[in-house]
Amino acid sequence: MSIVPSFFTGSRSNIFDPFSSEIWDPFQGFFSILNNLPESSRETAAIANARVDWKETPEAHVFKADLPGLKKEEVKVEVEDGRVLQISGERSRENEEKNDKWHRVERSSGKFLRRFRLPENAKMDQVKAAMENGVLTVTVPKEEEKKSEVKAIDISG
Repeated sequence: MSIVPSFFTGSRSNIFDPFSSEIWDPFQGFFSILNNLPESSRETAAIANARVDWKETPEAHVFKADLPGLKKEEVKVEVEDGRVLQISGERSRENEEKNDKWHRVERSSGKFLRRFRLPENAKMDQVKAAMENGVLTVTVPKEEEKKSEVKAIDISG
């Protein structure tokens, strides 16, 4: 009787049996299931693969996106109403030749889109973007914080 059945292989093993020759692998067969998905499902993985870091410095909001293999012409940085920064683009699929035999396809292809709502202090008209070695850096300057002035009031009487 199995305590943990394997849903992917159909075999059963008892993970608590120290003399069992079988080693239960929870990921066994999982990747073959992914490879059988339709292309459209695999291409949506590109959306999740546009990794972006957002840090705030005293002067600006700085976004860094890892976009390996993309040229700056394949990436779009836009500012929308309501202080929304949008980074989008498309990673093209590699050309397939009829004689090619693929053993593994792990790099994602397809469109990606990331949107960020910026705080009130963002200067949306001064956004700058640069691409170097597959890393997109978007810098959004911040308005200076207005320091409240304290004015002493004379008390009469």
